[in-house]
Order: sequence, then C-alpha cells, then structure tokens
Amino acid sequence: MNEHAKTEAGRATYQDVLDAPEHMVAELIRGALHLHPRPAFPDARASSVLGGRIGGPFDWDEGGPGGWWIIDEPELHLGEDVLVPDVAGWRRERLPAFPTGPWLDLAPDWVCEVLSPGTRRIDLTDKREIYGAAGVGFLWLVDPLERTLEAFVLRDGAWVLAAALRDDAEVRVPPFEALGFPLAALWTG
Repeated sequence: MNEHAKTEAGRATYQDVLDAPEHMVAELIRGALHLHPRPAFPDARASSVLGGRIGGPFDWDEGGPGGWWIIDEPELHLGEDVLVPDVAGWRRERLPAFPTGPWLDLAPDWVCEVLSPGTRRIDLTDKREIYGAAGVGFLWLVDPLERTLEAFVLRDGAWVLAAALRDDAEVRVPPFEALGFPLAALWTG
C-alpha cells in the first residue's frame, strides 16, 4: 500500500521523510510524502540479484569492464524530490569518489525500479518523469510478477524503449550490454 501525506502547509518536507517509520520507505514526490513498506521477498530478490549480476562485472571489476558504482536503494535528492530507486548506478567518471553522506544529489546514470503492486503506478508515472527531467540516461523496469524487464534510454528528453525481455531471455541491454546474464536469475520460481 502506498500512503500519501501532506503537511498542514500543503507540501511535505524532508523532515517528513526523516520522521517516517523505520519499517517504511519514504519518498518526497512533487510535494507529497509517499510511504510504502519494504519490498516483498520476490521483489527484494529481483533487485538483489540484479545488483549482484551487474555489480560484479561493472562495479567490483569481476571479469567485466568496471567503471561503475552500483548501489541498492540510494536516497536521491533530485531538485525538490527525494526518491529511493531499487538499484542505481553512476559512472565513476561522473562520480569519481564514493559518497560518504546519507544521500546524493547527482542524478544516477542508470536506475532500476522493481515494480510491485504498491509502487507500480508511481514508478511508471511520476518517478519515470522525474528521472527523465533529472537527466538519468537509462531506466530499467523489472516486474517479478510478469517476469519482464523493460529497458529505456533517454533521448532528447523522452524515454525510448531499448529492450523488452521476459522469462529467461538474456539480459544484454544498455548501459550494461558488455556482459549478459539470464533474466530468469531474478525470479524465485
């Protein structure tokens, strides 16, 4: 369930994010506080496996090209919005030193949202628009229930579908096309 809250002045603030219950993910989207529970296990597994599959060769330099920071659930401050994508990545040439603070205001180069019943609508609308406006170059949408991955590339301010994969297809799509892995690795059954 995605809960919305506004302050008496009509707009939620970062203090509302900080005051959110620890068991909830809090995001500030277009002036509204959005609270949703931590991911269900199939969603958490999909994002964890995805982060590991990409992190190995692209972040940890294990048999791949390296050059990235891959982070699970980073807190992003993009203008007035505070978002928590499931997985995000920055090219090290844009973010040479790993940040030490609790949040980052440099838009990632790549974001992945794992769609769940409680976050699906906002992931597909508001968050997608905010990522595009912030200049995120690549957006992946993973749906564990439908066993799909849609990969988008930002071109001239618009999201363009680069790949639509399902079930056990090989994932070899931008910006991580240098190495592939089976999409089925993300699913629990």
